[in-house]
Amino acid sequence: AKRIEKLGLRLEQSTHFDVVNPENDPRYDDYWRGYHTIMQRRGVSPDAARTIIRTNTTVIAAMMIKRGEADAMICGMYGRYLEHLRHVLDIVGLAEGVLDASALSILVMQTGTIFICDTHVTYDPAVEELVEMTLLSAEAVRKFGETPKVALLSHSNFGSRDTPSAIKMRQAVQMLNEQAPDLEVDGEMQADVALDEELRKRIFPDSRLTGQANLLILPNLEAANNAFNFLKSLGEGLPMGPILVGCASPVHILTPSVTARGIINMAALAVVDAQTRKAD
Repeated sequence: AKRIEKLGLRLEQSTHFDVVNPENDPRYDDYWRGYHTIMQRRGVSPDAARTIIRTNTTVIAAMMIKRGEADAMICGMYGRYLEHLRHVLDIVGLAEGVLDASALSILVMQTGTIFICDTHVTYDPAVEELVEMTLLSAEAVRKFGETPKVALLSHSNFGSRDTPSAIKMRQAVQMLNEQAPDLEVDGEMQADVALDEELRKRIFPDSRLTGQANLLILPNLEAANNAFNFLKSLGEGLPMGPILVGCASPVHILTPSVTARGIINMAALAVVDAQTRKAD
């Protein structure tokens, strides 16, 4: 309360927010028992469940989602991304029909917004996983009011190399064309070809992709994560995310480098997502 007053914020406890003390909360018994029911056949004993519900805020938030006491959650900011993700998937789970989650990172640039996937989850996605993450990411791009223009990236341009990663991306494009014929997607191609339409026309005039690609699907986690962080470190645009796509509820896991503004932006995004899902 003193900090709110010092910052001059017009916020009131119990009206705009609630403060939860895991050490002294009347829901504690229900939470640890519910968590233990979920995890008892995955090596979590009753004592461990009690301790986790006392100490792990990501698990507590996920249980709030599970119990219908919250519509969305933001976690992370410390520790390992995959540790938070493990708790989220254990408790909240994946959306119906989704095989795996993926992370979509965003750079808002002067030339347009660029979405990069998968920056945090799957180390070396198979063809089917690439297809699924592309379709899920394309839907996320649409929620930003943009038409997805998808490029599957590689060191190869349209069959110029036959390395395993190039073949994988090529096969994913073929499968996407079959499953989502209305999606503007092409590949495999190099990053400059994806972003420069004139260059792309010289190399491959018959590309289905028009203009500058705004959704870049990388062949593996190392490529995606390094591409995003390289651009972010150069000051190339305002970073947002990562957005977790494929989860059963609006859940986003932030990284330790996130700013206060980034947390606010992601919280707003999660709220809009929750409202949209309820409306649907």
